[in-house]
Amino acid sequence: MTQVETTVHYDNGYEEEYMLQEDEWDRDMLLDPAWEQQQRKTFTAWCNSHLRKAGTQIENIEEDFRNGLKLMLLLEVISGERLPKPDRGKMRFHKIANVNKALDFITSKGVKLVSIGAEEIVDGNVKMTLGMIWTIILRFAIQDISVEETSAKEGLLLWCQRKTAPYRNVNVQNFHVSWKDGLAFCALIHRHRPDLLDYSKLNKDDPLGNLNLAFDIAEKHLDIPKMLDAEGNIYGIDVPDMSFKIKNVNFLAHCFIYMCIYIYHMCLLYELHSVCMRLFYIINTPKPDERAIMTYVSCFYHAFAGAEQDIASAWQGLEQAEKGYEEWLLTEIRRLERLDHLAEKFRQKATNHENWASGKELILSQKDYETATLTEIRALLRKHEAFESDLAAHQDRVEQIAAIAQELNELDYHDVAAVNQRCQSICDLWDKLGTLTQKRRESLERTDKLLETIDQLFLEFAKRSAPFNNWMEGAMEDLQDMFIVHTTEEVQSLIAAHEQFKATLPEADAERQAIMGIHSEVQKISQSYGIKANIINPYSTITIEELLNKWEKVKKLVPQRDGALQEEMARQHAHERLRRQFAAQANLIGPWIQARMEEIGRCSLEIGGALEDQMTQLKQFEHVIVAYKPNVDKLEGDHQLIQESLVFDNKHTNYTMEHIRVGWELLLTTIARTINEIETQILTRDAKGISQQQMNEFRSSFNHFDRKKNGAMETDDFRACLISMGYDLGEVEFARIMMLVDPNATGIVSFQSFIDFMTRETADTDTAEQVVASFRILATDKPYILVEELRRELPPEQAEYCIMRMPPYAGPGAPPGALDYTAFSTALYGESDL
Repeated sequence: MTQVETTVHYDNGYEEEYMLQEDEWDRDMLLDPAWEQQQRKTFTAWCNSHLRKAGTQIENIEEDFRNGLKLMLLLEVISGERLPKPDRGKMRFHKIANVNKALDFITSKGVKLVSIGAEEIVDGNVKMTLGMIWTIILRFAIQDISVEETSAKEGLLLWCQRKTAPYRNVNVQNFHVSWKDGLAFCALIHRHRPDLLDYSKLNKDDPLGNLNLAFDIAEKHLDIPKMLDAEGNIYGIDVPDMSFKIKNVNFLAHCFIYMCIYIYHMCLLYELHSVCMRLFYIINTPKPDERAIMTYVSCFYHAFAGAEQDIASAWQGLEQAEKGYEEWLLTEIRRLERLDHLAEKFRQKATNHENWASGKELILSQKDYETATLTEIRALLRKHEAFESDLAAHQDRVEQIAAIAQELNELDYHDVAAVNQRCQSICDLWDKLGTLTQKRRESLERTDKLLETIDQLFLEFAKRSAPFNNWMEGAMEDLQDMFIVHTTEEVQSLIAAHEQFKATLPEADAERQAIMGIHSEVQKISQSYGIKANIINPYSTITIEELLNKWEKVKKLVPQRDGALQEEMARQHAHERLRRQFAAQANLIGPWIQARMEEIGRCSLEIGGALEDQMTQLKQFEHVIVAYKPNVDKLEGDHQLIQESLVFDNKHTNYTMEHIRVGWELLLTTIARTINEIETQILTRDAKGISQQQMNEFRSSFNHFDRKKNGAMETDDFRACLISMGYDLGEVEFARIMMLVDPNATGIVSFQSFIDFMTRETADTDTAEQVVASFRILATDKPYILVEELRRELPPEQAEYCIMRMPPYAGPGAPPGALDYTAFSTALYGESDL
């Protein structure tokens, strides 16, 4: 096959080559049928995405461009420029002429077309038509892409790589196989619009699902038409539906090869061999068409990198972003408050546990049982049992410490490394204590029976006092725990939890009395058997006095907690009243300001009334606005109270004080500016002697061509306005007028500049020379004019007026019936001056 090459040359010396690689089986100058199908679909969809802006589309890419009309229209839409007027004939030479105009336009943009002629496009040559469309796509959709120091294809590839770099299973290295699993398309969408899909739920082993998801989202939400088919363009080539599945692909391939060889030997024809080899290639080709992928990906680039924001939409988006940022700040403040609270809680619990665990490892490591008597061994065992009970009681504390550390990790605490290290140290020590505890018990149990006669009451006291002491310590921590709330609901939740705690106090008091009963029994037995009162419980370091003191502290902390929660509830109710008070006023003032803005806008655009009437109405508006100022001042006072109370959120209104301030200042500025403009128009009208009707006509024309309705015409709008009023404008004349109405070259014409210009134009009096010059234009520079020319160029009444009053032309070389417009203009000028 002869290699087909399309070379695109640019004026700046940069040259980029894209060529279709030569395939041994393709010897008849035809595209790969699968790639041709891909390019047909992709290029057709790309063309229609632009043609629909002009209200049309194509269905068959090589047929619908044959007359050149839609091809020229496509170039006008994508370039924003006007092409030469097309030939409307249906003959072949008309079509060739139109296609040549399109090709000349492409060439004028610095693109050198190789082997693409108008005759081939007109004849419907699909290969050349696709090549031409690809050249257009390269020039207008890909060439201008620039990322860092790369452009065109390399720039687009670099852009894709940068945007998809953070995503797993995505490695964009080219514009064919890198896109087959669909994840690259989904990554591009998620990078710019994460609200449209959840990338974490995508499966690399589901390429069809990924591709269809990306294509559907692009078409529905990004206005990018489906240019590719997941089954045919990306994942693989279309094959007939099979009623069975082949698990061994190699077996299928070998069988197919043997079948092709068999057909070859049976037919002994080179042509049939070529057909078989082509079929084998189509079924097994793994590479999608690069041009189709580049075309489709360029639409994503322009959709994301080249989109411009409408100013109003951008302002609204900015307001929403500001509100979202404020909400984020509030959330972040609460998160940091929560972090500080958790960190302090972690430090307290960790310190208490470390104090408790201090020295326990040394005690458990002692081997005092080796030299102890039976009585001493039994005493050690009882003491160890009490320690195990205490150890089990502290299990909950260790779990609480680990849970708080985990929450600090999840909330991204700034010193989480230190927290993790301390938590790990506590857990390691806890595990070691557990191991040492088990080993010590095993050592003690290896000796004879434990001390059966040791005072069971001391042991019972130790077993019950340790958990109860631990419960009271936890209760005191909870009762003194700081709380940070922002709503009455949060306070109510704390109150409910506190009430649940108080409900457990009777049961705790019963346990306290039982422990005191054990202590009293110990005292009674000691006295009965002559045991000294200063005897120390060998199984516990907790004294009855310590338990009683802690219990009294718990009882004192309960009402204090009640009072703190009630105070916080009252404070939150006060905050809620401030929110509602501010919202009630803001929800009235905001719409009121908007309504006044709309009234001022309607008044300034009214046509037909006298300027004095508009001034009177605007003065009335100004009086109403000034009288409304106390409402804004009162809202400022309410806002100050809210700020002093450190209330930052208000779910009852969407208006903030900043919104009201900006709207109020804009209202005052608008009414003042509008009144000033009306006063200026009145002065201009009176100074120039313009009638109210003329002023209304000027306003009507200005409003009609003020497309954006912002009180100013752009240059093209102003040109159209002048043409509509009968001005014959050349570039030089229009440039002169623009210097008058826009001396600062801002590109816009204000209403006042327009009125000044029209006033000067209306006040000017035509001279005889101007009239003669006008007739000379109608006569195409002849010194005379014919009757048919007057009737053709002038309205009927004016034409008959001139014919009746123009004298015959007496100069040489004039045909019969020629009229002397110079003499007529001089006489007319003299009559008009009288």
